[in-house]
Order: sequence, then C-alpha cells, then structure tokens
Amino acid sequence: MARNNVHQTAPNKPKNAKRDPIASGDRDATVNRAASHNYFLEDRFETGMVLTGSEVKSVRAGRANLKDAYALVKDGELWLLNAHIGAYENAGYAPQAPLRTRKLLVHKEELNKLTVRSQQRGYTLVATRLYFKNGKIKCEIALAKGKQSWDKRETERRRTADREAREAIARSRKS
Repeated sequence: MARNNVHQTAPNKPKNAKRDPIASGDRDATVNRAASHNYFLEDRFETGMVLTGSEVKSVRAGRANLKDAYALVKDGELWLLNAHIGAYENAGYAPQAPLRTRKLLVHKEELNKLTVRSQQRGYTLVATRLYFKNGKIKCEIALAKGKQSWDKRETERRRTADREAREAIARSRKS
C-alpha cells in the first residue's frame, strides 16, 4: 500500500520581501541637515553619481556623510566635493580615498541651468541627500543662497512659534 507523503512546510515568504530599507529606497542613505540651517534651499535637482563598487556598499552600510559637501561646475561637468564615503571593510587591495572628488551625472539642459544660476552672486550648489532609486545611488543637490546669522535666528523664532501654536491647538482639542 502506497503511503501518502504529507509534511508541513513553512508558509511561503512573499517574493518581494523587503530588503534593507536604505537599499530599497524607503529611507535616505544620508541627509545633510546642516544645509537647511545654513542656506535658503531653492531649486533641487536629482543627479546620478559615478562610484566604485566598494563605495556603493559603503553607502548601503550607512558610512556616508554630506555635512560639508558641495557641487561645482568645471569644464562642462558637475563634480561633488567634500562628500565623505567611508572605506568598506572588505574592499580588497585598492581602497578609495574617502573625500575624493566624484562626478555627478545630469542632463545637458540641467547642467546649463545650474551653470548660469550658480554663477550669480551668493548662490552655491549644496548636496542635500543621498538615496537609492531603482538600485542606483542618487544625489540631490540644491541651489542655495547663504543665510546670515539674523536669518537663522528668524527661522528658529518662526519654527518655535509654529510649534507652540500646534501644541496650543492640540491642548484645546483634548479638553
């Protein structure tokens, strides 16, 4: 007599199980929080980056920092300076310099617009965040105008007043 081979298996995992939230694009790899404090951010542009494989793995591991990073148009190309991408532990025999200059990839018409706007007095291109999109690393740069110290104080006052108003509204709703 043939025996039916019945055994319990674990329920199937969904095919599109979430990967690392940074790698899947759900969360930013790094954000330059100081940029919005020190600059008025006007236009934002999404750019691609030319990186080595070990640098991509390092960004995925969360070893990137954009605190002092800025972009510069030179010889018809866009470059990212002062972006720190830490060394990957298993990089092999040829590690990359953490602060090396990296090329940013933009369309020609965007590059022309950035060139004209960044040459105006008081404007600069600041890197605001690194994130993954469709498996590729993207860098968001913003056209920024520097804040003076009184601008920073005014922004802080406005933020505090807004927060206090929201708290007062929430208190009045509770009672």
